[in-house]
Amino acid sequence: MTDRRADTVRSPLDRAVERGGLALSRARAQGGAAGRNRLRQLEITVVISAQAGLAAALAALLAQELLGSGAHVFAPATAIGQRARRTFELLVGVGLGIVVGDLLRALLGSGSWQTGLVVTLAIATALLVAGRGGALVGQAGGTAVLIATLAPVQPGLELPRIFDALVGGLVGLFVVALLLPVNPIRVLDRAVEPVVARLTEQLDAVAHALTRRDADAAQRALEDLRGLEPDIGRLNDALSGAEEVVTIAPARWHRRAQFHRYADATQHLERLLLYARSIARRSATALQYDEPIPPALPDAVARLGEAVRELERACKSGEDLERTRELVRQGAELAGRAWSQGVRTYGEAMISDLRTGQSELLRATGCRPEDANGTVRRAAGAGEAEARPPVRARMSRPVPRRPAGRHQPRATGRELAPARAGPAG
Repeated sequence: MTDRRADTVRSPLDRAVERGGLALSRARAQGGAAGRNRLRQLEITVVISAQAGLAAALAALLAQELLGSGAHVFAPATAIGQRARRTFELLVGVGLGIVVGDLLRALLGSGSWQTGLVVTLAIATALLVAGRGGALVGQAGGTAVLIATLAPVQPGLELPRIFDALVGGLVGLFVVALLLPVNPIRVLDRAVEPVVARLTEQLDAVAHALTRRDADAAQRALEDLRGLEPDIGRLNDALSGAEEVVTIAPARWHRRAQFHRYADATQHLERLLLYARSIARRSATALQYDEPIPPALPDAVARLGEAVRELERACKSGEDLERTRELVRQGAELAGRAWSQGVRTYGEAMISDLRTGQSELLRATGCRPEDANGTVRRAAGAGEAEARPPVRARMSRPVPRRPAGRHQPRATGRELAPARAGPAG
């Protein structure tokens, strides 16, 4: 209430200048982070482009040497950006396109409407086989088009098409696995960093909004957290690609243990992001309803952000994760203390989200679910007891020992009546 009265004393111009300064500093920080992320993405782009160029050149050369002279377009095209799963999908898609294209061309002949029907049925068959889009569907449709349009004027196209695809896929895998394998940990670093940066930044923003009782700031943090979906998608792609590198590239096998530890931790970020959004949403609602915000509550939110930063740092360096677990325990104690200090509906829901997110973060460090839940529960209970000691502990008194042999007075019925009237258990 004091902060609110002090805010009304200032002029509207002072408040506008303060909001403008905060917005400018936030824009500068976001712009700097975006520039650094673009530079890191450029580094990965250069490596991937070099892989694709080298793979295309080798595939064209091998196609000329192994398959003879001719326009071997498919070999260099299919060598670009291949991974093991995509290579398999590519070969299956080529086979489906050839089967459907040849069958329908033999039954219906050649022409414009026949080409459209061939492509339609080839893609429908590929979708039924794969259950989703991707390299399999694209190759099935592309091969069906080639068979329907070129086979009448160039007989014997099917077998070279299969060999071209096989050469291109194998060369692409050879380049990715042996010649220029990317560093899987660096790939994960580049994908995780923007997610962690924005997640922790907005958790700090929510904590600051709770301290200042600024519902609009909490709502802005929620909107920013909702904008992390593209970064999460890139993180999942990076996990898939890095996993294949440490699986098929002998030069990166020594990174397997670090990768799996890193990957196990990053897979929990998506769930933690959901809880962070819920915390931001409930914070904004609690402030809009003018609910009490105990001082320990924003501290607990900020401590969750610190734990996420520490987790990322430890995963990058390969250090022990005990510091992350300690920060989570501190945050759980603060959440328990906030609950004892008094909250209402949305504040209590916020504490529940906090504790669930803390448990998720402990699981990211390698704890089993039951151990993570137990750690958070014990830490929160310690925080509650520190802020408001249990009634039973306050009522306990030492029982004096009576000398042996002294006559003990017999209890009367009047003294036992209240005990018989109490609840059983």
